[in-house]
Amino acid sequence: MQGSAGTPTPVIGYVIMAVVLVVVLGLRMRSVGRERPLKLGQLWIVPIVYGVLTTAFFVFTPPARSVDWAIALAALAIGGAVGWQRGRFIHISVDPERGEVRMKQSLMGVLFIVIIIALKLGMNGVARNGATGLFGMPPQTLTDIALAFMLGVFGVQRIEMYLRARRLLGEAQAR
Repeated sequence: MQGSAGTPTPVIGYVIMAVVLVVVLGLRMRSVGRERPLKLGQLWIVPIVYGVLTTAFFVFTPPARSVDWAIALAALAIGGAVGWQRGRFIHISVDPERGEVRMKQSLMGVLFIVIIIALKLGMNGVARNGATGLFGMPPQTLTDIALAFMLGVFGVQRIEMYLRARRLLGEAQAR
């Protein structure tokens, strides 16, 4: 669909964003409140894969200015704080009979995901609509921020979950 000046109308982008958010929310809502095993030995996989991809992105298209590096590092730190909080929202318990660690996703953790996706899609939309994006930052800087932020979220969330699960396992074995 084209606007009067030959530019795409943003309505389609918003519809696509809404559909993606509804699908993601629907998929994640299925696991809210449902307890499932937490495999401690596999918590490292997502952060490592995402870390390798993020590192490759920064190596092949590094930020142009030192201020962009500083902003990306700040985004990583903020993402880590958000990841720690998101990890705390996940209920973790130990089944005393089997000694198995179990987890239950919380609604607040799902809302964190939705908000992050909405922000990322919004940044993409802003970057597409002009030479500079949000706060006058170039699109690559916005992408760097998003990548660093999500690396912080994924990595620190799983660290928090691992530490808490190990502590709970230790307490259960001591009884």
